[in-house]
Amino acid sequence: MSDDAHCTHPHRHVHDANAFVHEVERACAERELRLTPIRASVLRLVADAGRPIKAYDLLDRMRATHEGAAPPTVYRALDFLLEHGFIHKLESINAFVGCHHPGSAQHAVPFLICDRCHAATELEDEVIVRALDERARALGFTPQAQTLEVHGVCAECSRSA
Repeated sequence: MSDDAHCTHPHRHVHDANAFVHEVERACAERELRLTPIRASVLRLVADAGRPIKAYDLLDRMRATHEGAAPPTVYRALDFLLEHGFIHKLESINAFVGCHHPGSAQHAVPFLICDRCHAATELEDEVIVRALDERARALGFTPQAQTLEVHGVCAECSRSA
């Protein structure tokens, strides 16, 4: 994972693609989850992309090493990785990014998404997450998942404009 997909929180998290894959492998072993070769391949492709990547782009890349790769193959692997908190789906752009703390329990994450370069910044801001959760509960709503996506222009794109 490159600096194009990064976070703003100082606690332990993973930015390097190899370290990210290793951390997911470790988490799978600890949780007794089965990281199949196909799941590991999709994970590696997400990690190597370093920025949000769409499922069909993953499929195209999978076909380079897995001849019979089909959409259900990639989607099943993505479902597994999402379910266990190893990757995030950015709904507004229908793309996937690696989680910067794949060894931890599932959590809510706000993202800043640049509309020019498509970089995704993982905020990991507990104040925002807690405020959304508290407000939802005050309205009688029970949150089950939370992803906040804010679109705009990143600092680097702003400087180069």
